Amino acid sequence: MALRRPALVLLLLLPLLGCRLLAVELTSSNTKPVVQEFQSVELSCIIKSTVTPDPRIEWKKIRDGETSYVFFDNKMQGDFATRAEILSRTSLVIKNTTRMDTATYRCEVAAPSDTKTIDEINIQLTVQVKPVTPRCVVPKAVPVGKTASLHCHENEGYPKSTYSWYRNSEPLSPDTKSNTKFQNSSYSLNPATGTLVFHAVHKGDTGRYSCIATNDAGFAKCEEQEMEVYDLNIGGIIGGVLVVLAVLVLITLGICCAYRRGYFANSKETGESYKTPAKPDGVNYIRTDDEVTNDLHLTSLCSGEEEGGQRTTSFFRACRLS
Repeated sequence: MALRRPALVLLLLLPLLGCRLLAVELTSSNTKPVVQEFQSVELSCIIKSTVTPDPRIEWKKIRDGETSYVFFDNKMQGDFATRAEILSRTSLVIKNTTRMDTATYRCEVAAPSDTKTIDEINIQLTVQVKPVTPRCVVPKAVPVGKTASLHCHENEGYPKSTYSWYRNSEPLSPDTKSNTKFQNSSYSLNPATGTLVFHAVHKGDTGRYSCIATNDAGFAKCEEQEMEVYDLNIGGIIGGVLVVLAVLVLITLGICCAYRRGYFANSKETGESYKTPAKPDGVNYIRTDDEVTNDLHLTSLCSGEEEGGQRTTSFFRACRLS
């Protein structure tokens, strides 16, 4: 009996000792929640075991390598103060989520009475964003046999959108060989970039084209745009060139004729113009003896009284002016 009594006491003390040896331990019902933008989400953080009656709870947000507090000192921090709350002592509920809420959230619990006093668990939250209406670029007219590139893109959706093209409301298959309707078409379609390239268009490629951007949150479609494939009129092009050349020839001939007829010649006076200055009105001009002698001499020369002198052009011009 003496041996059995200590064993019985030990058995009674083991549960108490086991409780003192417990460590704080956390778990979660979902470590990778996914939610659409503007909806609510619960980040599950559950204390699985602890002997501390009132452990300290903290939540942190880790995004792009930066860490910020969400719940600290028993209150919400930052913009979470108006749209988040603690549920069941440790879980975090975020209301009206936005794309900026996509991040890693860390739940930390400190239990001083436990052997292991601190435990943490990471929750990876993904907020999905619907695509916006993509921007579609479709050429209006392309000649037969030429290359045509169609583009479709939007940059708001998360995760990134994939793209599909439609002609006359029928989807274009990424593989032309898989659909008999498009076996005659020569195109390549990239769903990741939204680029549709016709390597050599033909008349059958004429139609109304539209594009749809799709991700896990939804889809968006651009309006239909018409693309016309037309035959290249070689004869018309040659005729147009000949008409232009004929017009240029006529213009050149007209200019040459105008030059020959002197329409572009500059009228310039040759020689010098002499004019006797007029006498001012009301002024009696008295001539000097030298001026009278010079005039008599010039008059005699002009009348031929003096001979043997050389009569130049200037001489005859002076006689006419006298």
